[in-house]
Amino acid sequence: MERDKEMKQSKFKRICVFCGSSPGKKSTYRDSAIELGRELVSRNIDLVYGGGSVGLMGLISQAVYNGGRHVIGVIPKTLMPREITGEPVGESDAFIALPGGYGTLEELLEVITWAQLGIHDKPVGLLNVDGYYNSLLSFIDKAVEEGFISPSARHIIVSAPTPKELVKKLEEYFPRHERVASKLNWEIEQLGYTPKYEISR
Repeated sequence: MERDKEMKQSKFKRICVFCGSSPGKKSTYRDSAIELGRELVSRNIDLVYGGGSVGLMGLISQAVYNGGRHVIGVIPKTLMPREITGEPVGESDAFIALPGGYGTLEELLEVITWAQLGIHDKPVGLLNVDGYYNSLLSFIDKAVEEGFISPSARHIIVSAPTPKELVKKLEEYFPRHERVASKLNWEIEQLGYTPKYEISR
């Protein structure tokens, strides 16, 4: 009964998850990917992800698919022979980064920057498994301390050690930062996306 109540209360239809195409060295990374997939299913949330079938990508997508939810794969056109293509921003209501490498960081920092600019106001979460993102969070705190990131913009990022806690925090998220630009309906073609998607909400 409690689980049904949680499913109805989720304000998200889809969450985009950034993660590695490698499983990583620790079993906790793999376990967390599966646990996050199950948490999304328990809340009736569909998955938007990098389109891969290996590593953490494969684990979370399989967990969501096995739970009966929709899985939408998004990948650059250059990798088209193996996967499908699209864009995650308009498709998603929130973003989560699991442990990953360069690609995960690039995608994560891009959506954080877009939030700061006012392109979207969707929550961005770090699933900080075993302190994986502690160094990144310390770097961001240092950038705040040195005046490169405003203290209010530091709150764009939400982090938690477990999927359940992170999704709960994302559900409660409210933007507290001043956008660099006012919230605009950005030109789709300027960002290089197909016209059927809306960037801001």
